[in-house]
Amino acid sequence: MRKKILIVDDEQSMREVLAILLEKEGHEVTSCEGGVAALKALQKAVFDMVITDLKMPDVGGIEVLRSAKSVNPDTVVLVITAFGTAESAVEAMKLGAYDYINKPFKVDDVRCIVKEALSSTDQYQNKLSAELSAHEKPALQKIIGQSPAMREVLELLPKIAVSEPNVMITGESGTGKELVAKAVHQLSPRSSAPFVTVNCGAIPENLLESELFGHIKGAFTNAVANKKGLFEIAGRGTLFLDEIGDLPLPLQVKLLRVLEDGAFRRVGDTEVIRVDVRIVSATNKDLKEALKEGTFREDLYYRLNVLPLKLPPLRNRGDDVAVLIRHFLGKFKPAKKISAEAMEILSRYPWYGNVRELENTMERLIVLSSGDTITEEHIPDEIRMPDSLPLPQDIPAEGVNLDGIIEDIEKRYLTKALEKTKGVKTDAARLLNLSFRSFRHRLSKYDLGEKD
Repeated sequence: MRKKILIVDDEQSMREVLAILLEKEGHEVTSCEGGVAALKALQKAVFDMVITDLKMPDVGGIEVLRSAKSVNPDTVVLVITAFGTAESAVEAMKLGAYDYINKPFKVDDVRCIVKEALSSTDQYQNKLSAELSAHEKPALQKIIGQSPAMREVLELLPKIAVSEPNVMITGESGTGKELVAKAVHQLSPRSSAPFVTVNCGAIPENLLESELFGHIKGAFTNAVANKKGLFEIAGRGTLFLDEIGDLPLPLQVKLLRVLEDGAFRRVGDTEVIRVDVRIVSATNKDLKEALKEGTFREDLYYRLNVLPLKLPPLRNRGDDVAVLIRHFLGKFKPAKKISAEAMEILSRYPWYGNVRELENTMERLIVLSSGDTITEEHIPDEIRMPDSLPLPQDIPAEGVNLDGIIEDIEKRYLTKALEKTKGVKTDAARLLNLSFRSFRHRLSKYDLGEKD
């Protein structure tokens, strides 16, 4: 298959050799004399592959690599390195390069590496399309992400969906729990029946029972007619109980009874109504902690959490930030572009509000940025300078994950202390006013690398 390949090298002879080789293989080749020209080319076009020299006089191959990956994480990058600079090549691979080519090289070796690299990166993108049925594709295409964490979610979803047990989706606010719940329904045998949503934390307790189970006329003041509850409305479909951790204890008892008996009564009624509804619940709370505190029933937890599905926070999804940024640009204003510098700033921000916060930010940047390109000047200070602690007035309307913020700050200080002391843990602990044992415990907690 014909691919677009960018060659970056300050040596004309090297560019010509590679261009001739790759054009003979049927690819479309663009050549750049140095890193500066390459960065401009990457802003004008999307390339399937970039082959760049590491050592160049203006902008080096590492910067070309970073720019290529920030513009399009799917771009395959091969780096060319002279003998004796293996350390630089290893650094490049840690930053996302697929492989490196040693100078001097054999033409056949380069041909094989290019074929292997392009083939391997096509495999995942073709995998889902080849394996999913026409019924499955629309449901999963709405879930954007190619990171290992999201690949795991995408691979689990069809297996979970076709089974019957209840599903509990956990994850921070803004990670897409409702989107995943809809995908579970759409991929299930119940997809032709209703998908009904209720936010357990958004409805007052005295109204929530009626909302779930319905009521009969005269059951309470203002009950002027019979009303079906959401269990009845869902029929043989799926009932999505969002923010299940906010469900009051009295209603937890009644929900448990429905799960055990498959039946309930409307408020004020004596007639038993039988139901065949699959429950998908979601929460951003630590329900195991709620069990210890006695605010959530253990028997209900195990009834709901038969098939657990945990969604990763955006800060743990690597290049998915760049993928989502391009998705939102296409959604809100396809003609709008984003500079490599702006993409890098947005990609390294921790996004405590996750995908929802990123989407809101992109919509705001598109509206407020002048011209046809979003640049770093358009990005607010709190995002451009993420080391600054967020002030209370910076909390977005959808809220933040305070535990995640605190953990991120703690990890930064641990890492900076180790860097400052060149890995001497006793000195690093002293800098943070921690006991050595406490310092070691925190390193272990966050799985941070340690130097002896």
